[in-house]
Amino acid sequence: MLVWPTLYAQKHPLQELVDAARADSAALGSLLGKGLPALKGRDGVAVWGQEFLFAVASPTPATVSIDKQPPLAMKRLAGTEYYYLLKTLRLGTTHQYHYHDAAQKLIGSYEVAGYNPDSYPLPGVPRGTLSARKTLTSKVYPGMTANYWVYTNPGVDLVKGAPLMVWQDGETIVGHQDLLRLRLQIVSDNLVARGSIPAMIHVLIQPGQGGPRMRSVQYDTVSDTYGKYLLEEVLPDVGKSYKIRTDAYSRAIAGASSGAICAFNAAWYYPEQFSRVLSHIGSYTALQWHPEDRLDGGYIVSHKVGREAKKNLRIWLSDGSDDAENLAGSWPLSNIALANALKLRGYDFHFRFGTSLHAIAQGAMDLPESLTWLWRGYDPAKTAQSYEMEEAERNKPLFRVSVTNRDAW
Repeated sequence: MLVWPTLYAQKHPLQELVDAARADSAALGSLLGKGLPALKGRDGVAVWGQEFLFAVASPTPATVSIDKQPPLAMKRLAGTEYYYLLKTLRLGTTHQYHYHDAAQKLIGSYEVAGYNPDSYPLPGVPRGTLSARKTLTSKVYPGMTANYWVYTNPGVDLVKGAPLMVWQDGETIVGHQDLLRLRLQIVSDNLVARGSIPAMIHVLIQPGQGGPRMRSVQYDTVSDTYGKYLLEEVLPDVGKSYKIRTDAYSRAIAGASSGAICAFNAAWYYPEQFSRVLSHIGSYTALQWHPEDRLDGGYIVSHKVGREAKKNLRIWLSDGSDDAENLAGSWPLSNIALANALKLRGYDFHFRFGTSLHAIAQGAMDLPESLTWLWRGYDPAKTAQSYEMEEAERNKPLFRVSVTNRDAW
């Protein structure tokens, strides 16, 4: 449980952490112990401006390799197993890192965003409100319980009804954890203040508990079940406390990895309920391929887009060339296939393809742009819009791939 000081105190907690590391302050120990989640390596980077604080727990001296450069020795925090390094890095891009212990055993690999200015608290911008955790017991998924939180932007209209955005893996973007990942709360408040997106109700929902691999069962299964779960159980419960708009024009759904294909499927099966989709590093692969039950895997999504009736959807896709490759499929190729299917069918879509690992960093760096693009032109007086492909996209070619780490012959 994170127990940083109040999120918007006089000195931001991330700045306090970085300042302590720069000064080799004795306070760093208590700040690291309180602040960085998952210090075993996956999310062990705090970013403030151009300063990146790498931190990891290791019983032996640790090193970090950043952007495929030679490893750098990390400094041990006296009296602890924490090792840290403060480094100045480029903004506006992502940075891969790998932690190793003294025996060169890999401790953790991940990626961090060089966050853009809208991912920091801006002066004079009011901040929204995060609800307490709520737990639901499901009938759609018998025996399953799940937690959710609600974040409301300042100025949200709870009388006439507010636009809605549903976020999968919501526990990763609740409170202070959000500072090391999407920074959804900061970004959305900044964009609302500028008028780039409407003030919204954000439902942050955690995968359920109650069965083996429940997250994958919920998220990766290509069916209408998860959408039914949202519409029959989660959103009616949210609606007891918040007035939500019911038109698809005012509803978006988002996720990363398995959460991304989950978001896409919910909108695909219920386009009259969700018309805007944000998909980061989507798992459009065979994670829940069960031919014995006549269930296709996520690879079928691009084919469904190409062969089934066109839906009125606006979609932002994001992936990278270093995303996962395993027996379930190729994440980069599956995302490219989906992007080309969307293009061939004339969808209103945008595809950002970088060099990202299977990590949220690229999605986090792009969040101010992706949310602005997804909600562009939103008019609260309207309840519908026919989405059309942007002219700039219409004039671009299909996506092509090349193998960059092997000789052609």
